Amino acid sequence: MCVAVPMKVRSIEGPMCTAEIGGVARQVSVLMMPEVKVGDYIIVHAGYAIERLDEDEALRTLDLFRQLGELMEEEPTGHE
Repeated sequence: MCVAVPMKVRSIEGPMCTAEIGGVARQVSVLMMPEVKVGDYIIVHAGYAIERLDEDEALRTLDLFRQLGELMEEEPTGHE
């Protein structure tokens, strides 16, 4: 399963940007979204920026991912 995640654009150089989520930076292609600017939140899928989000929506989505991670940590795995 692939999950597209919101990331914040930290820098742009040509057709690539450096985007960050949770302190982890990745190189992302912005070829499909040349209007992206530093500071924007983008949805990244398979190494490509595919959509721009407003900051509130991006932060809500990231909070949901965080909550999901916490729930998965609490759930018994059946291997104990």
